Amino acid sequence: MARIESEPNKCILKEGPITLTLDKAAGQAVLQRKVLLWNSKPVTFPLAEIDDIAVKSEKDGLSGATLYHSVLHRRSGETTVLTTEEAKDAETTVKTLRRFVGLH
Repeated sequence: MARIESEPNKCILKEGPITLTLDKAAGQAVLQRKVLLWNSKPVTFPLAEIDDIAVKSEKDGLSGATLYHSVLHRRSGETTVLTTEEAKDAETTVKTLRRFVGLH
């Protein structure tokens, strides 16, 4: 399950190589990815650019298992997979993030 630290004005999701910081006071989101041992350049964008956060499922071609991802959609058309979790955990992650950014 993804780790989410939530305060009234800031929400931080940490899952594997991804850290997503949602900051209401600054009005922006910062997406940081780690590649092997190095942090890639952070991607910063306005919170208002987030148009959806949802659960996406797909079948794994090798095992046949269903994989569940929490996915962030931006108005620019860009989609970012945030987590890969069990269905129930992915739903909880998505609900928490949607509530924070006001996408009830």
